[in-house]
Amino acid sequence: MLLSHYYNTSLEAGADEAGRGCLAGPVTAAAVILPENCTIPLLNDSKKLSAKNRNELRPIIQEKALSYAVTHLEPLIIDEINILNASIKAMQECVLKLNPKPLSVIIDGNSPFLPKTGIKNRGGLLFSETEIEILTTIPSACIIKGDAKYQSIAAASILAKTYRDEYMNRIHEEFPMYNWNKNKGYPTKDHREAIKKYGITKYHRLSFRLLPEQLKLNI
Repeated sequence: MLLSHYYNTSLEAGADEAGRGCLAGPVTAAAVILPENCTIPLLNDSKKLSAKNRNELRPIIQEKALSYAVTHLEPLIIDEINILNASIKAMQECVLKLNPKPLSVIIDGNSPFLPKTGIKNRGGLLFSETEIEILTTIPSACIIKGDAKYQSIAAASILAKTYRDEYMNRIHEEFPMYNWNKNKGYPTKDHREAIKKYGITKYHRLSFRLLPEQLKLNI
């Protein structure tokens, strides 16, 4: 059974991201505040659920949540600030969108919500001084495998995954040769073969190793 809270606060947001290891498409983050004593059957880490289960859970999560937010950060931003910073920044943007504002934040993984080097105020939304103060004063914790331990992080993982999958299905219509409706931008054999054959698109991450034999491709 997943735990409800890490901190002893009523308004705790869980945040997670999807698409960090992809060659194309955005990194997508979500943040969710669930009410106390919330029960959602089948709720779990999105990676442990089928696509059918994730899609069934998404409207339930959105209906039960006190607040939720989703953010896509595009490849240009990923290339500018790197994927780790983009993943954290996307979660920070989500937290700022929440209403009511959370009293604590927990995220999946081992990278802190507030990096030791401070807020990365470049790429994507530029934070105001007030927003930076909000982000830096909310208690936060990063929890390894948190999406399999805490309800709010699991809910965020499902929203991030389903919204990103929708995004990749949409841009697949523009570039069907890459099979993004199936591989979702991950470095599968068919995706890399398509890159080798057709080159790159505006949705590819140039800072990533798109093909094994080269560091990056040039437009």
